[in-house]
Amino acid sequence: MRLCLLLFVAGVLLSGCQTGTDEITTSAAPSTVTGPVASAIAGDIAGRYAEQAGSTATPIRLHSDASDFATALEAALKGWGFTVVTDDKARSLKDTAKPIELAYSLIDVDGQVLARLSSETLELGRAYSVSSGGATPASPLSLMKRN
Repeated sequence: MRLCLLLFVAGVLLSGCQTGTDEITTSAAPSTVTGPVASAIAGDIAGRYAEQAGSTATPIRLHSDASDFATALEAALKGWGFTVVTDDKARSLKDTAKPIELAYSLIDVDGQVLARLSSETLELGRAYSVSSGGATPASPLSLMKRN
């Protein structure tokens, strides 16, 4: 019985360990998030990120993506004063500050879209109700800060 309990506790503790790469996950958006929906979600989540990030001095690196959400997120971050670079441009920034790696994911769940925006030190999440005219927040903002 003690061995089972010990194995369970060890499994729970080890499940929180990071992978060996220490990189954040790649970005992904479902094909259903387009046009006004993508713009509404990107505008809201970028605004919440700007509130939490504070300084706009460090550039943000987004992975190249041709989705509507990636384009809307880049525009929204630039609107908040961030410098946004893609994969190719990030390699040419050797003389400036290391860009903040920013990844996103959008998941369709029960008629809503769960949006997540992640960096090494900050993670934001929120559910959105989607309609043909756009998207509105359907949950409070989930915020996690890491040191």
